[in-house]
Amino acid sequence: MAELNDPSEIPTVKVMHPAREMLGMFFQNYNAVFGLILLVVILLFTFVGPYLHTVDPFEMVWAPFTRPGEEGYLFGTDYLGRDILSAMMAGGQISMAIGLAAAVISLVIGVTVGAFAGYYGGWIEEALMRFTEFFQVLPTLLFSMVIVALFGASLLTVTFAIGVVSWTAVARVTRSEFLRIREMEYVAAARSGSATDRYLIFRVILPNALPPIIVQANLMVGSAILFEAALSFLGLSDPNVMSWGQIIGSNREYILDAGYAVAIPGIAIFLTVLAISLIGDGLNDALNPKLRQR
Repeated sequence: MAELNDPSEIPTVKVMHPAREMLGMFFQNYNAVFGLILLVVILLFTFVGPYLHTVDPFEMVWAPFTRPGEEGYLFGTDYLGRDILSAMMAGGQISMAIGLAAAVISLVIGVTVGAFAGYYGGWIEEALMRFTEFFQVLPTLLFSMVIVALFGASLLTVTFAIGVVSWTAVARVTRSEFLRIREMEYVAAARSGSATDRYLIFRVILPNALPPIIVQANLMVGSAILFEAALSFLGLSDPNVMSWGQIIGSNREYILDAGYAVAIPGIAIFLTVLAISLIGDGLNDALNPKLRQR
């Protein structure tokens, strides 16, 4: 066998850092990059726009149903003569906040239920999965409507209602990941080292189960925004809080006379959910090694 006397002749293997490889895969996905750019534009419009356009969204600034572009109002005015552009900016902040907060609530419930079911198995898994199935078969929109009707249409109640009815998918994803990971060698090694159950669940298994959970959580933000819009359209929202859903709900009776007052926030919701879905698909491909060669 020939020997390599020159060190420069020794072949080298370039190892890419996992985080860098994930980012590379994400930015190679043009749909995901488009979704990210779209979401950044929406966030800039929502959070930076109010500093440039300082009109109070609840102030009646002109005649009702001024069409977009007339009298200097880019998006027109609603049925009370309020500026829809300022309402869109303020409402976007609330809709985003509801989406994030509801996703966090669903994530906490779903990860807790799924982690304990997948780790312990046996009767604990059976009980938790029957509990999950009970919530899964309930009509989610109807159940959230009941919660809001019972406890009032406040911002906190709407957020809580959306979070409580949306956690079952996270629970099932978390359970399947825990069932898979708990049998791996590094978990058995940690268990043989007298690691506690809490350490194994939250420090060993959960970090390795995060990729599909992150993707699911990302998609839940968009679902929560849609949920809030549906509740607002049905009149189950706080009229003192401006959100995209509330704009649609308050103008729904005038959709034939001033369809733009409903269409504009509807388009904003569509674009936001589309951006979040595209980002979620990109994260799914980037975080899943089996899909990286697709």
